[in-house]
Amino acid sequence: MADSRGHYERFVAIGDSQTEGVGDPTGPDGTERGWADRFAERLALTQAAEGGGELLYANLAVRGKLLAQIDEDQMDRAISMNPDLVSLIGGLNDVLRPGCDIDLILARMDAMQERLSRNGATVMTITYPDPALMMPLGKLLSDTMAEFNRGLRRIAERHGTLILDVAQSEEVADPDHWCDDRLHLNSAGHQVMANGMFSLVEPLPEGQTWLGDLTPAAFRGFPERAMAEVRWAGAFLAPWIYRRLAGKSSGDGRMPKRPELSPVEV
Repeated sequence: MADSRGHYERFVAIGDSQTEGVGDPTGPDGTERGWADRFAERLALTQAAEGGGELLYANLAVRGKLLAQIDEDQMDRAISMNPDLVSLIGGLNDVLRPGCDIDLILARMDAMQERLSRNGATVMTITYPDPALMMPLGKLLSDTMAEFNRGLRRIAERHGTLILDVAQSEEVADPDHWCDDRLHLNSAGHQVMANGMFSLVEPLPEGQTWLGDLTPAAFRGFPERAMAEVRWAGAFLAPWIYRRLAGKSSGDGRMPKRPELSPVEV
């Protein structure tokens, strides 16, 4: 848990591509940065200004991982670091797969959050936006995602987890915050996500929102929208289907980008 001043000493991020930082190549030499790096930098800077100690940070997330893989590959390592703050974001890769067992996924998430909180960590997580807001085919997953989000809220309440309920706002689907694949946040989106996660540990001033200032997307006519869907299906949907059929993952052979606790440079 945080110290008596509300400061954290060891932050560990676990999860999949969102937490790894896919879509945000703004790190040194074009490496992917992501919301967790941005959050850690802001938390370290804020705590330093308040006279807090040094923040140590590790990021064990790897793209493409299912929740069971996050549990098996990252949980023991995370707990061995004795973190007082952990972000656990996962399950979306499971939900996107046909025939997923929502009850099984939620039971795994429940057990993971219980284990982390039992070991003294404050846990952070999120809900997910309605996929219908991102793409027409997303309507096929709307009910499943809504069920998943309801379960995530129940689990968070049971364990005292800090949850960023992004599903409560349609603004999270602002196309200016997403990559062309409509699955990963871009740099602007990762910054908004970092702001939201920071608001869980440092409440925002009255009247402010972690979503920031959003501008409505420009209206596009039907032919333009239809062509955009065709281009998206060819560039992103077809390769995704191929990887599923071939039993491949974008994370195969990848290692965590920040496997050990180390000081956050601010």
